[in-house]
Amino acid sequence: MARALVVGASLAGLRVAEAIRAGGFTGELVVVGDEPHLPYNRPPLSKEALAGEISHATLEYRRRASVTDAQWRLGVGAVGADLAARTVTLADGETLSFDGLAITTGVRARRLSLPGPAGGRHVVRTLEDAVALRAELVPSARLVVIGAGFIGCEVAATARGLGCTVDVVAPEQVPMQRPLGLELGAAMQRRHEAHGVRFHLGRLPKELLPNPDAAGRVGGLLLDDGSRLAADVVVEALGCLPNTEWLADQQPGYRLDLTDGVLTDGWMRARTNDGETLSEVVAAGDLARFPNGRYDDVPRRVEHWSIPTDTGKRAGQAVAAALTGGDLPDGPPFAPLPSFWSDQYGQRLQSFGALGLADEVRVRQGDPDAEFVAEYLRHGTRVGVLGVGMMPALLALRTELMTTPS
Repeated sequence: MARALVVGASLAGLRVAEAIRAGGFTGELVVVGDEPHLPYNRPPLSKEALAGEISHATLEYRRRASVTDAQWRLGVGAVGADLAARTVTLADGETLSFDGLAITTGVRARRLSLPGPAGGRHVVRTLEDAVALRAELVPSARLVVIGAGFIGCEVAATARGLGCTVDVVAPEQVPMQRPLGLELGAAMQRRHEAHGVRFHLGRLPKELLPNPDAAGRVGGLLLDDGSRLAADVVVEALGCLPNTEWLADQQPGYRLDLTDGVLTDGWMRARTNDGETLSEVVAAGDLARFPNGRYDDVPRRVEHWSIPTDTGKRAGQAVAAALTGGDLPDGPPFAPLPSFWSDQYGQRLQSFGALGLADEVRVRQGDPDAEFVAEYLRHGTRVGVLGVGMMPALLALRTELMTTPS
């Protein structure tokens, strides 16, 4: 019996598995994951889940009936693959063969090589990460967040709500500078400062300082200008790295382009360094680097909430076609509309499109220090919209983005 193997029990992996079944494949379906959990919702880990009780039961995704017969091999990740022989090796030494392979191993939190103690040092990527951090965010705890992107700012806002003191360190001019731009990033900084967060921008961390009263635990952070910040807890929120190392050692003709994630075509089929397409191997989710016909033909990784579902459905359809001998339908280029949200201080910042491609930002309505809607343009063409509140106006602009590709 033919086997479809999904490596990565993530949202992308779940959507691939469901799409494989929807595409008519009735053979064996196996999903492998390094975490002990069935697929769960990650964005709340730095938002509402971190503020309260964290459990897998409240975060687990509902699975379609079509994948009830799937074999879920959890708690053991992939450590190697031989794409020519069509096998994947797991951490426990077992080798699984496949006829179709979906790569959905996602990303991991980036860590700094900082000298100093490890106790009190955290990232937020997995359920276990969030549980461990939540236990330390007690009232009056001194938190230093390294990184002022969305995760860092969400953790900062949540920690302030829990009664912690918060300092944020980042090399940028304003928080969330890359996606939001200078004006709106500065406005978000003012929101945080109004809630008591202290920013140290244009600065880099140099060393974790020991806590003289607790061996092995952090007591502060030394910055590159010589200043010192007191800290009981340090969170590194510095973005992510694709989990592709297990794919690196391949025979000629099967060496994937792993320059930044897994390069794919518009059907999410993996591309080799030789420019060939492997029809039986696909990638989806945060590690997939694919062209989005909505913008241009440049392949990019997109770590937005909507992308695992969009790419997972596409990838699953491609695998099903390869396994059943079916044809992929003709149609327009793959053109998903990325979207994400960020909850900070009881307000939701919502985005649609590719803000990072813009070279100009215009506030269309409202006040950046209150509720507003802004559009992001590249060479005069709208590529994204962003809003805090004002949902009718924001959704109207989203509709325009969805009906008129850039």
